[in-house]
Amino acid sequence: MNGAADLGGMMGFGPVDPEQDEPVFHDNWERRAFALTLAMGFTRSWNIDQSRFARESMSPAEYLGSSYYQIWLVGLEKLMLERELVTDDELESGIAVKRPPDIRTLPAEKVSAALARGGPVNRDPTNPACFSVGDSVVAKNMHPVGHTRLPRYLRGRRGSIRAVRGVHVFPDSNAAGNGEDPKWLYSVEFSARELWGEDANESDTVVADCWEPYLDPA
Repeated sequence: MNGAADLGGMMGFGPVDPEQDEPVFHDNWERRAFALTLAMGFTRSWNIDQSRFARESMSPAEYLGSSYYQIWLVGLEKLMLERELVTDDELESGIAVKRPPDIRTLPAEKVSAALARGGPVNRDPTNPACFSVGDSVVAKNMHPVGHTRLPRYLRGRRGSIRAVRGVHVFPDSNAAGNGEDPKWLYSVEFSARELWGEDANESDTVVADCWEPYLDPA
């Protein structure tokens, strides 16, 4: 969607100034927010793309005014409220009134193994790929109201296929609750001047992973 989370290529936000020796967590509440998000993801009450969409659908003012883990926490609360796993009163008080319906849980002793296993999203192909390495393509000029992984700054721009990455869960469908709908995934190379005009360095390029429905032949 064209939300505040899609900041790529936008001006006016100042330089990126990485924090030297940045800790993984700046405060204990961030550690807890991260752990709660992972634990609730294990319940399979939603998928990773629905989780991303919950965060990016925050209002622009709230999103841009929040820290990284504040955004995670708001997204988690939204998902839990939608599925009636918690109430507004419980969130306000911090006290659970009733136990939610039976859902999968992740015992502490199994956390390390679960994190190491991850959640692979590659799938077996059921049809041949439409593009090959070296093909010229154009990213579609699309503006969906739902979740998408195609950044605005790539839309309508011409690039070339650099690698074919196999078939993966299609996030646009998965986030909408319409199933995995696996699609071919490609690494596409765009010149900086194609994206940002003649003022860009002519030797710079951007490589982005794009699902097949995002692309048309050039």
